[in-house]
Amino acid sequence: MRPARPPRRAEFPLGGTARSAKGALLRRRWLVAGAPAAALLAACGFELRQPPKLGFETMAVSGLPPRSPLLEELQRQVKATGTTRIVPPGAPAEVVLELLDSGRDRVVAAQSTAGQVREFTVRVRLRFRLRTPAGRVLIADTDLRLQRDMSFNESNALAKEQEESMLVRGMEVDLVDQLMRQLAAVPKL
Repeated sequence: MRPARPPRRAEFPLGGTARSAKGALLRRRWLVAGAPAAALLAACGFELRQPPKLGFETMAVSGLPPRSPLLEELQRQVKATGTTRIVPPGAPAEVVLELLDSGRDRVVAAQSTAGQVREFTVRVRLRFRLRTPAGRVLIADTDLRLQRDMSFNESNALAKEQEESMLVRGMEVDLVDQLMRQLAAVPKL
């Protein structure tokens, strides 16, 4: 018996094998199909979401402790606008954001037949007002509220506590997003 020969590879003028030629053809097809799709997206006006444009350059914030997660998120998002900055308390500002009330709580949403808690509703709230230093109200007292349901299991209480804190943190970011959209609706001063 003759020893088995290795299979012959197809030779191509520019070198390479059938496998690399197939890959090049596949890449070319994706490029040909993707170019019109990219052109259509650009033509329809699609663009990534930008931070909101605020109609004022300086803003003072009152009513929150200095190291509050809400205040830190607000500072981060205001800084991302690139045109507005938060000034320290007492410094001159075009507008004053008064945070009248904020808090979170949880209530039992579902219980088992044995009376054990199976689900909580976590709620976060924020009440604010925007005014000029002279006292003219730009945004009247406004309530922002969010709630999320969360399952609960006594055997995983520590993990569920951590899940709740992550959920609340995400909800606070969402609240600040809503607040920023409200602030962006204020006309230029």
